[in-house]
Amino acid sequence: MSGDLPIYQRRRSPTARELADIPWLAALAPAERERARTAVVVGDAYPGDYVCRTGRPVTYWFGIIDGLLKMTIDNVQGDAVTIIGVPPGGWFGEGTALKREPYRYNIQALRRSVVAGLPIDTFHWLLDHSIGFNRFIMNQLNERVGQFITARETDRLHDPDARVALSLAALFNPVLYPGVRQVLRITQQELAYLVGLSRQRVNEALARLQERGMIRIEYGGLRVLDVQALRSHLLAEGRGRGGAR
Repeated sequence: MSGDLPIYQRRRSPTARELADIPWLAALAPAERERARTAVVVGDAYPGDYVCRTGRPVTYWFGIIDGLLKMTIDNVQGDAVTIIGVPPGGWFGEGTALKREPYRYNIQALRRSVVAGLPIDTFHWLLDHSIGFNRFIMNQLNERVGQFITARETDRLHDPDARVALSLAALFNPVLYPGVRQVLRITQQELAYLVGLSRQRVNEALARLQERGMIRIEYGGLRVLDVQALRSHLLAEGRGRGGAR
C-alpha cells in the first residue's frame, strides 16, 4: 500500500549508511563530496509509487539504495511496457538530467524501496567542477547504451529461458548496479513483471538455468554462478533463428 503522501513529500536526509551506498560519492574530491552529501535526499517508496513519470520535468537525478524499481514506457495503446529493472546501487536518468528535458518514461517501485535524489542544479554543478563525477557519468552512459541494446534484443526473443537469462544478466551489471554483487533479492513474481512472462514460465526457466549451473535459487533471491553463460543466450538464440531459416 502506498503512503499517504507522495514520495517527494516524504523526503528526508540520508543516514550515514545510506550515503555509504552511493557509489559515485567516492569519486569526488572532498569539497565536492561535502556539497553533494548536503544536497542528497532520500525517500521511502512504497509498492506502486512513482519516482518519476512521463512528461514531468526533471528535478532530481535518482538512485536506489534498497529495494527494486522498474522502468516503463507507455505504448500507443496506453499500456505500460517494462523496459528494465533497477536494483540496489543503480542510478538512472542521467541523459534526461543532462538535457533537462521532461521524462520519457516512468519509474515505479515494485516493492518498498529507499530512493535517493541529487537535485538537478547540484548534478550540473558537479558536471562543471568534478572530473571524477564526469568519469562516472560517462561510464554510466556507455553501459546504458549496451543495456538498452540488450533489452531490445531480449524483447524479440521467443525462448523464455533466453529472456529470463538475459534479464538476469542485465540486473547483475557491476557498473550500473554495484549494490547487487552476487545475490539479487527478487521474487519470481517481480522477475515475471520485469521479463514480461507469467510467473509459471519464469519459474520453469529458472529451474532449467539452475540445472545448467548458471544460477542458484536461494531463499529470497537468486545467486548468479556464471553471468557470461547467461549473456551467451542471446548468441545461442540468434544462431537458432538463423538455422531455422
